Amino acid sequence: MVPRVRFAPSPTGYLHVGGARTALFNWLYARRNGGVFVLRIEDTDVERSSADMVTGILDGLRWLGLDWDEGPGVGGPHGPYFQSERLDRYREAAAGLHAAGHAYYCYCSAERLRAERERSEARGEAWQYDRTCLALTPDQRAALDAQGAPRALRFKVREGTTSFPDAVHGPISFDGAHIEDFVIIRSDGHPTYHLSVVVDDVDMAITHVIRGDDHISNTPKHVLLFEALGAAIPRFAHVPLILGTDKKRLSKRHGATSVMEYERQGYFPAAMVNFLALLGWSPGNDRELLSKSEMIEEFSLESISRGNAVFNTEKLNWMNGQYIGRCTPDELASAVRPLLVRAGLGSSDLVNDRNRFDRLLELLRPRSKRLTDFVDQAQPLLLDAVEYTAEAMEKHLRDPGLPAQLETLRDALAAVDPFDETRLEATLREIASAINVKAGTLIHATRVAVTGRTSSPGIFEVLALLGRSQVLRRFDRLLQFLATRG
Repeated sequence: MVPRVRFAPSPTGYLHVGGARTALFNWLYARRNGGVFVLRIEDTDVERSSADMVTGILDGLRWLGLDWDEGPGVGGPHGPYFQSERLDRYREAAAGLHAAGHAYYCYCSAERLRAERERSEARGEAWQYDRTCLALTPDQRAALDAQGAPRALRFKVREGTTSFPDAVHGPISFDGAHIEDFVIIRSDGHPTYHLSVVVDDVDMAITHVIRGDDHISNTPKHVLLFEALGAAIPRFAHVPLILGTDKKRLSKRHGATSVMEYERQGYFPAAMVNFLALLGWSPGNDRELLSKSEMIEEFSLESISRGNAVFNTEKLNWMNGQYIGRCTPDELASAVRPLLVRAGLGSSDLVNDRNRFDRLLELLRPRSKRLTDFVDQAQPLLLDAVEYTAEAMEKHLRDPGLPAQLETLRDALAAVDPFDETRLEATLREIASAINVKAGTLIHATRVAVTGRTSSPGIFEVLALLGRSQVLRRFDRLLQFLATRG
């Protein structure tokens, strides 16, 4: 049988890290085993779902390169792939369960159920539904229906143990006595998650359900529904949760959680995929940098860890830096140029001269962990007016003798030929010796003149890249600034 897996996000938010990792594991399993990766949108929560969120989820998956074989925009033989378009199917399945004696109507009001729960909690007991409505006679039900009493449909949990083999955790069992008769159709006629997800998995012939550990408590209910529907039970694999470095469940307080936010922050999709894959899975040979093809070749459900994974941004930054280091010049230019355009820096001559742009990127590459680092570091080199930071002025522009020293250096630089890093360094050091100051003093002041900052790539490489006229203009501006400052 061809494996069929699914990723079924709810469009009540954008694609977050945990969902992306679940989607990736499903995608890897399908690609490893020649299977089918189904994308379905669980949008029955009408109030919280939106078309924008659906678009955000699809954009996130596309950015990560996780293509789906069936689903929105692709179609397939088991559609529709939006739950909001399948409501009649869920009601049909619910009616069949009721007719077969697997479900019964519950007329209990929300107030009664709330009061029962509060009383149980006051006694320190766990509450579950007491099956009051299961004991109703046909006449009592008919009377309630005649009154138009609201009613939900509850699944009748059978006695005994419900067990299932989990590909990650091994055999898991639940005592039926601890599973309440759960609602499958609400009083407003809408299906619950439990019913809709199982009906979809049956109709879409899903063979493997790979999802987060937080669903383990739902799985016995789903197994019971599969049994009652007379359907084959898929193989389950519950993957570990993703925690922050404080070992609490990942949330916004740990940084970005939306996948597309990482795109905006300058991460390569390949690096993000690599990082997500290793959150709870390992190829078993201590390798950390893997291509998608290598991940596909190595992936198995059995190699997923049972322990929760930790999302470490420093590790992600390191990994992204490794991908930046491996880029070809063309790949790097293609990745960075749109970010410079977005920042309003795309019209610079330096950006539009391919040879000089490549040299700029190579200067910045060793200092960049994210693509946005290129934008931040390149900015002072691409703007006409340099802004001097308070730190730079305090550390390197306080010496009252500095203007005269810089003017001497400026005149020497105007005569350097060729204007390359070797001659520039030699000239600066000659001037420093001639005027009896440390070379570092002139180097730091020169850095402030051309970048406005206390740090930059190698200053002589920067001077050569900017060119004589641009360097002299920046020296003149700093000299004017120092003169007006007094």
